[in-house]
Order: sequence, then C-alpha cells, then structure tokens
Amino acid sequence: MPRQLGELEDAVMTRVWQWNRPVTVREVLEDLQRERSIAYTTVMTVLDNLHQKGWVRREVVGRAYRYTAVSTRAAYSAALMNEAWSRSDNPAAALVAFFGMMSSEQREALSDAIRIVQRDTPEGTAEGPEGAGPQERETPGKASPAAPGEPPNASAEDAAPDDGTPPAGESAERGTGQGRP
Repeated sequence: MPRQLGELEDAVMTRVWQWNRPVTVREVLEDLQRERSIAYTTVMTVLDNLHQKGWVRREVVGRAYRYTAVSTRAAYSAALMNEAWSRSDNPAAALVAFFGMMSSEQREALSDAIRIVQRDTPEGTAEGPEGAGPQERETPGKASPAAPGEPPNASAEDAAPDDGTPPAGESAERGTGQGRP
C-alpha cells in the first residue's frame, strides 16, 4: 500500500496528473512558483524521489528528463481509501460513518460507481454475504490491489501507449486530466 504523498509531492503529482503528458522539471517549477517560492533543485529532487518510489517514469529528451505518471489520481485515492477502510476494526461501521459524511453529490457519484461495478461484474460471481470480497478476487481488465509500498495501478482500460515495456510491477497507465491548470 502506498503511503500518502507529502504536501510537495502531492503538489507536483497534481500537475503531472492534470497535464496528462510528459512534463519537465522546468514546467512544474514555473507553475509551482505561481503559488510559492521554490528552487529548481527542490522540484528536481521531488520528481527524482517520485521516480524512485515508482509514481512517475522518466525518459531523457535532449538534456532533460520528461516525467509521466505511472498511475491515475483516482487509483491513488482509491488505494488510500481502501487502506484506511481495511485498517478499521469494524469496516461496516466505518463505511456507514463515511457515507454519512458525504454530500448528496458524492452519494450520487457512489451510486453511479456501484452501478458500473455491478454492470462489469461477470455473471455467476455475484457477491452475497458469503461471496469473496474485492481483495479476494480479480475481475478481468481491472487492476489488482497494489503491493505494500507500491503505487496503485489504474484499470487496463486507462492504459496509454508507451515506447518501451514498463518494468515488472509497473503499469503504462496515465491519468485522465486535461490540459494545464
């Protein structure tokens, strides 16, 4: 399970996810400088650390690296929610409390997500009280939960073409954000 990104890591990854294209340290730096005073070497170090942790892949273009997200923000958020929920001593009560905190728009999004999952569940695998939980089964075309310490991977449907073969355990998937913020 990935640990939660730090504040600066999140600020950098937000841009990588939103822009949904290979980015340079300079591009991220210039955008971050709109909000705060920050050095080029700090952004370079953060992107290098994110690369070492498996959150971004990089390729050399000229004299600079271009960084691309390995996973989506949605997959990252889902993995964090799953981790928090799985640590509860009473998962049902945790879900009830969580749903109680949701706005009507969030509950509608949840209902839409449940309909999608139910539609995509293969026949004959409907889960009842005795059925396998989401961590105990895999649905074809869906990502497996991330290994401990690994960033989550998005579904195979979000895959983007890549020039090379990703290393073992790394996916070639990208976020779905549009354009620069």
